[in-house]
Amino acid sequence: MDFFYGQETLTAIQWVLRAVIAFLFLLLASKLMGERSISQLRLIDFTIALIIGNILAHPLSDENLGMKGSLITTTVLIILYLSSVYATLKWGKLRKIMEPSPYPLIKHGEIVYANLKKARITIDHLLSELRKEKIEEIQKVALALWEPDGTISFFLTPQHQALTPQVMQLVTNPFSYPTIVVKEGRIDFETLKSTSKDMDWLQNKLTLYNVRASDILLATVDGSDNFKIYLYE
Repeated sequence: MDFFYGQETLTAIQWVLRAVIAFLFLLLASKLMGERSISQLRLIDFTIALIIGNILAHPLSDENLGMKGSLITTTVLIILYLSSVYATLKWGKLRKIMEPSPYPLIKHGEIVYANLKKARITIDHLLSELRKEKIEEIQKVALALWEPDGTISFFLTPQHQALTPQVMQLVTNPFSYPTIVVKEGRIDFETLKSTSKDMDWLQNKLTLYNVRASDILLATVDGSDNFKIYLYE
């Protein structure tokens, strides 16, 4: 355990051990902080990510620094992070500070320039986000909101929204998500069983398409018994 403490020099193996411990500790920290800290980088998430990364980076690059202090400090920060997340869920006033409400960048087809400056983004950035959403004209946007995580939500005016079966009063089939029964040449027997299918059914399908399971990259079946296969190129 000498590598855990500050040393004048470290061997290659000791450097590797430090890296492994730091990696496993970060995985545990990410698990404790939850998926939110990974999927969304709000103010508090961004701040904690920067601090933890900086703290753990030093003992991984300087042999004179031990890992004990970094791990203890990081643990305290994780506790503070989880406490602040819980506090924002419980107290509305604190939530408004940590996660402010969204505000409009576009309203009724007009750019709210004052809010562009508040969000610290340029017209070019706004136009880029519009292009990503395949919106070619600002006038088509009824509302564009700047979200706390730095993304923009766009809502088109009714006349420019896509037609849906409900609007056209069409009868549709119930939603059915395809289930994977073969992946990378391997049959998922448990999933196959959960779809009320058996090997005889699958074998008949493979015979129909004149393929073997090992030739299939992906095969799915939905609630309407639609069987689709994707072969290796």
